[in-house]
Amino acid sequence: MKDHHPHKSLDDVHESVPIHGGKSKFKRVISFFGPAYLISVGYMDPGNWATDLAGGSQFGYALLWVLLMSNVMALLLQSLCTRLGIVRGKDLAQCNREIYPKRMNFVLYVLAELAIAACDLAEVLGMAIGLNLLFGIDILWGVLISFADTFLLLYLQRLGMRKLELFIVGLISLIGMCFLAEMFFAQPELEEVVTGFVPSLPNSAALYIAIGIIGATVMPHNLYLHSALVQTRKIDRDEHGIRKALKYNFFDSAIALNIAFFVNAAILILAASVFHKNGMHNVAELQDAYHLLGTTLGTEWAPKLFAIALILAGQSSTITGTLAGQIVMEGYLQLRISPLLRRMLTRLLAIVPAVIVIIVFGDEKVGQMLIFSQVLLSMQLAFAVIPLIHFVSDKEKMGAFVIGAKIKFFSWLIAVVIAFLNFQLVYEEVTDWLSEIDNVGLQACIVAGALGLFVLLIMTIVYPWILKRKPSRSDIHISFDDLEFKQASSFRTILLALDFSKSDEKVISQVLQYNPAISRLILIHIVESASVKYTGGQSDDYETRKDLARVEQYAKFLKEKGYDVLFELGYNNRIKAIRTMCGKYSADLLIVGSHGHNGLKDIVFGETVNKLRHAVKIPVLIAQ
Repeated sequence: MKDHHPHKSLDDVHESVPIHGGKSKFKRVISFFGPAYLISVGYMDPGNWATDLAGGSQFGYALLWVLLMSNVMALLLQSLCTRLGIVRGKDLAQCNREIYPKRMNFVLYVLAELAIAACDLAEVLGMAIGLNLLFGIDILWGVLISFADTFLLLYLQRLGMRKLELFIVGLISLIGMCFLAEMFFAQPELEEVVTGFVPSLPNSAALYIAIGIIGATVMPHNLYLHSALVQTRKIDRDEHGIRKALKYNFFDSAIALNIAFFVNAAILILAASVFHKNGMHNVAELQDAYHLLGTTLGTEWAPKLFAIALILAGQSSTITGTLAGQIVMEGYLQLRISPLLRRMLTRLLAIVPAVIVIIVFGDEKVGQMLIFSQVLLSMQLAFAVIPLIHFVSDKEKMGAFVIGAKIKFFSWLIAVVIAFLNFQLVYEEVTDWLSEIDNVGLQACIVAGALGLFVLLIMTIVYPWILKRKPSRSDIHISFDDLEFKQASSFRTILLALDFSKSDEKVISQVLQYNPAISRLILIHIVESASVKYTGGQSDDYETRKDLARVEQYAKFLKEKGYDVLFELGYNNRIKAIRTMCGKYSADLLIVGSHGHNGLKDIVFGETVNKLRHAVKIPVLIAQ
């Protein structure tokens, strides 16, 4: 607990949700509810639907116990994430950066980004398929339409964390109601459903489907996300406050993940009671399930509700992917970029491959892309789970909140099971790829990549145990002790950028504070007349002569105040001309007026100040 750090996960919403401090215990508990619902959508995204459909149609209710086991695994892992975030005040990516070597962290970062892109790919395809089934929209256009929700998350974030959580809860509720209705239409036999919770594997094909279910259930990006989301609550940092936060967040996780379990189980039960019982044992494609539901159940609402739930699942899941991407990028790279840019990059990484495959191979390859996205997720999962267990097992950092021997045993057992099953799934897929590829060089690259992942996995396990721990590097800011403060020398050459607007009053007022005996002033104005734009350089047109006369007026005023003044006109490009003048006169300080507009006007009129700050290598004083 001593290393609670000033660098915060999701800084704009960190500790933004106050905990109810009144007598009502119910309101206090509700204050903690929310983060796990954002996590739960990752456990019911379209990538899970194919494995649930395949399991139910082929083996009836026999694999329900696998879903339940996956849910228990997920609950334990997510509770470890909340423990890490609440106790350490750091997310999983920040903790990884603190302990693992720099190059290894970069590889872990790349894998995490690939997992997020793969998850987003499944969500994009799920939404596109849903739109195609419900409205007849071409899948390619559905993929492109999904790009529009890039801006939805930005809007929800501006409303605040609680509004975002409420929106997700609303989507989850609608998905749950859709499947409640589906259960009413299907009317499965309860006695037969219960038998599915008895562990059994009918054959080797069932084992493969079971591996797929587990691999598709636990999402690696959720582990990063949950450890950050729990930090949105403003809790008391004493032992009592932390224990309460851990308890209430566990309740939050248990309820939310059980809802996700209900949705996944409902899909499997639907496939078992509708398809398996009617001899349809090979229904794994979402499109097949949609078309068969209507003919089998005899109601047009069954397929419509299925498609609606699919769209809602894709929409809700895609929102959390961007938040996870922000956490991963800031935690591993200490790099913060615009939320809009972050969202667009994440979405493009999913949309571009989908568009290319659909254009080149057609809609029939969409199902294979969904499977491929789950393989990518499977490859990354062990690299998130193993460090998580290391961190919550560290008594030095976790103090009284370190996990006990029993939890540690089951955590490592789950890690081994997940690592084995997921690498088994990856092995099966890689073997299929190698059998289909004739190019020896490409085969060698695939094998080398697989071996590299295995070596990285071993390093992830061993490094915290054997090698000496590194000092904390997770702070985005330099240490205060490393800073050196020196008295600044006076500004001898000050360059004033004038635009002949009201802001010039503030620019001149600022410079009058400096000692005329020390400071020399350089007055510049950039001419942007039509003639200058045409020639691209100096011109002697009417506007240029008027501008020169105006600069001379400013110079005369300042000379009367005792300043040494030079003046000059620049031409055409404001940023380039001002930067050139700064170098020509070896300016120590640049004073420029604010342009007085923002937003859309920046696009219309252009913005100088923000670009200037990055273009010049001297201090810039913005007179406002």
